[in-house]
Amino acid sequence: MKNRSLAFWLFLTPVILGLGIVVVIPFIYGFIYSFTNWNGLTATEFLGFQNYINLFQEDEFMQSIWFTIKFAVVTVILLNVFGMALALIVTRNIKSNNLLRTVFFMPNLIGGLILGFIWQFIFISVFGDIANLTGIEGLNGWLSTTNTGFWGLVILTAWQMAGYIMIIYIAYLENIPKDLIEAAKIDGASSFQRFKNITFPLVAPAFTISMFLTLSMSFKIYDQNLSLTNGGPFNSTQMVSMEIVRTAFSDNQMAYAQAKAVIFFLIVAVVALTQVYYNKKREVEM
Repeated sequence: MKNRSLAFWLFLTPVILGLGIVVVIPFIYGFIYSFTNWNGLTATEFLGFQNYINLFQEDEFMQSIWFTIKFAVVTVILLNVFGMALALIVTRNIKSNNLLRTVFFMPNLIGGLILGFIWQFIFISVFGDIANLTGIEGLNGWLSTTNTGFWGLVILTAWQMAGYIMIIYIAYLENIPKDLIEAAKIDGASSFQRFKNITFPLVAPAFTISMFLTLSMSFKIYDQNLSLTNGGPFNSTQMVSMEIVRTAFSDNQMAYAQAKAVIFFLIVAVVALTQVYYNKKREVEM
C-alpha cells in the first residue's frame, strides 16, 4: 500500500467519497434513527428496540418476508439452471452463437418497470384472449391470485435475468481447456459424464458468483413487483422492498421503515455471505 502511486489514490478517492456519502453515512444515520420516532425531519423521542419489537409482531411484514424467501429460492434455482443451459448452447460450434448471445442478453437491457407493464399485458390480455379461443380456463385471471402473481413474478425475473447469468457462465466455459474435453471423449466419456466430472467442477467459481448475484437481486427486487402486481391482491404478492417503501412513504413511518430495512439488510447479508462461504468451500473440495 505504501508503494501505491499518487495517481492511484487520486483515481480511488472519488469512489471512496461517493461510497461513503451515498452508502456508508446514510446507513449509519438510518441505523441510529431506527431507535427513535424519526418522521423524516426530526426525531423527538428515543424508543429503544420498540420499532424492532413491533415489526416482528406485524403480520404483513412477516408475510412479505416469507413471500420474498419463496420467490428467492425458486428464482435462484431457475436462473442458474437457465443461465447454464443458455451458456452451454451458445458455446457450441454453431454459426448463430453470437446472434443467440445477443438475443438472450437483450431482455436484461430493458428496465424493470417497463418489463412489468409488458408482462402484465401478456398475462392479462394475451393470456385472456388465448383462454377465450382455446377454452383453457387456467389462463384466465392471471395476476388476480397470490399463486399466479407469484409465478408471474418468477417468469418475468427469469426471462429478464437469465441472459445476464449466461454471460458469467460463458466466461468460465470458454476457459475450460479443450484438451481435457478431447481426452474424455477419447476415453469414452458420455456428454453427461464430461459435464459432471469436468465442466461443472471447473465452472464452480461461476456458480458462486451467480448464486450471490441472483440471491441478492431476488431479495431486493422492487420495480418489477411494483409494475406487475403492485403487491396485489390484498398485498399478498408484496415483497419486502415494497413493504418497506410503503411503510416509509405511504404510512409516513420513517423510523419504523428504517428498522425494517436494517432487519432486511441483515437477512440478505447473512444469506448471501453464508452461501459464498459454503460454495467457496465446495470449490476447494471439487
